[in-house]
Amino acid sequence: MRILAIGDIFGRPGRTAFRDLLPRIIAEHRVDAVVANAENAAGGRGLTANVAKEILESPVHVLTAGNHTLEDKTILSLLESHPILRPLNLVGTIPGRGWYAWTLKGLCRVAVVSMQGQVFMEGKGGDVQSPFTAIDAVLPIIQKEADVILIDFHAEATSEKRCFAWYVDGRVAAVVGTHTHVQTADEEILPGGTAYISDLGMTGPHASVVGLDKDIAIHRFLTGDKKKFEVASSGVRVEGVLIDMDERTGKARSIQRIKASWSGEVN
Repeated sequence: MRILAIGDIFGRPGRTAFRDLLPRIIAEHRVDAVVANAENAAGGRGLTANVAKEILESPVHVLTAGNHTLEDKTILSLLESHPILRPLNLVGTIPGRGWYAWTLKGLCRVAVVSMQGQVFMEGKGGDVQSPFTAIDAVLPIIQKEADVILIDFHAEATSEKRCFAWYVDGRVAAVVGTHTHVQTADEEILPGGTAYISDLGMTGPHASVVGLDKDIAIHRFLTGDKKKFEVASSGVRVEGVLIDMDERTGKARSIQRIKASWSGEVN
């Protein structure tokens, strides 16, 4: 089976490109399931209930999370009833769930887990416990519910992402990094059969500074003026990876990067 994991959907440009290009990508690569990170989908920061519903109208199975997912409280009303995750390892009594499992086409049981890193992530989106401890506590439960498991590891530090991937190698089918909005070129299959990439990249405007208007970002660096960021609008593309998984072994066969440019108008 083939899972398409899509990097952070950023603002309206990212949502529009995702909506328009996803059917073509699914058909071209014979995709069975789609997972997308949506923590920046509303105005480049956070996720609202209306935006989440808009994205879920596309053929996507699960929306994963990050440090901005819960900033708009309207999303809380959907966390129990829709396939929208929040980081599994958030500390405290948090609405929603950190993993989601379903049976795909009546044959293969798939689980997606949303995790958040700790390194350089202090003060963003609430406190999180060690992702290593958190995954050890829940993985035996998930393994009973799923044939293949994909983890979205939302973190800043590449070292933490790679450590986590090595830690779960052979126990899950894939670990895909998100958060930095820059697609990395280190996709590989680890010795135990776990597919890995440090960052899926960004689905949004790339003629920007990680999605934000480049002139405003440059102005901030030059002057220290905290002028409000705005979502950029040019160079829009969809980024992610396609992972071929073996549902009999729970391991990955291959992983390849996906990039698709979009030339329409944001509406």
